[in-house]
Amino acid sequence: MKPAAFDYVRAETADEAVQQLKALGPEARILAGGQSLMAVLNMRLAQPSVLIDISRTDDLDFVRSEGGMLAVGAAATQASVEWRPALAREVPLLAQAFPFISHFQVRNRGTVCGSVAHADPSAELPLVLLALGGEVVLRNARKRRTLPASEFFQGMLMTARAPDELVEQVRFPLAQPGQRSAFTEFSARHGDFAIVSAAAVRDARGLCLAIGGVSDRPRLAQWPADLRGAELDSALNDFAWELEAQDDAHASATFRRHLVRQLGAQVIAQVTETSR
Repeated sequence: MKPAAFDYVRAETADEAVQQLKALGPEARILAGGQSLMAVLNMRLAQPSVLIDISRTDDLDFVRSEGGMLAVGAAATQASVEWRPALAREVPLLAQAFPFISHFQVRNRGTVCGSVAHADPSAELPLVLLALGGEVVLRNARKRRTLPASEFFQGMLMTARAPDELVEQVRFPLAQPGQRSAFTEFSARHGDFAIVSAAAVRDARGLCLAIGGVSDRPRLAQWPADLRGAELDSALNDFAWELEAQDDAHASATFRRHLVRQLGAQVIAQVTETSR
């Protein structure tokens, strides 16, 4: 299929982008890398009347460490973050997740903020942002506001972003001393969307496990850092059922619950073993 007809506007700055959003109203959509949006347009799941291209906005093309966070601007590609020399030290969970994201051709064009804004429940970047307690910075023509990832993701392809708001940047907390993280996923073949993905983080807050691909959004469980043995198995089983998995063309609900238990145990073992 091909997308419905639309007009095209190229914004040169972030200010211009949010002014265009204000002027054009809810029928406008932001285009950055287009790796998520164009597929949706081709299937006519969305039919905006105008696309506002921000891919060449220099003031939104940044990746920088500031205030204990790795801040990634709306025009920064996934590859520009993936190949950041210090990434494995700054946000190791993000470095672990990137190789699972589609293929390098997609990461060369796709943006981090675009994936977060699209909010596919099987996508890796929203899962990492939630697991780490990251933030989303939203901006319109009047103000900025910052939301924790737990409030930003609201359902299947649904977020707290208002129609006149731009996802200006996302912010991943930098790793703290003693923090351990692990990521894995199961898919039909490498590069496909995950049937189930799992990310674990163990630090001073305790142990958290984030699961994607099962519920209508990435979901998070938090437990004591010393959870082990039968208690851990019971907690994983309870969490698997809480996600309310459904049968679909890719996997049964029973298989997804099994993957939650197995992948969850795998990443938790990794963060526990490396913390000894």
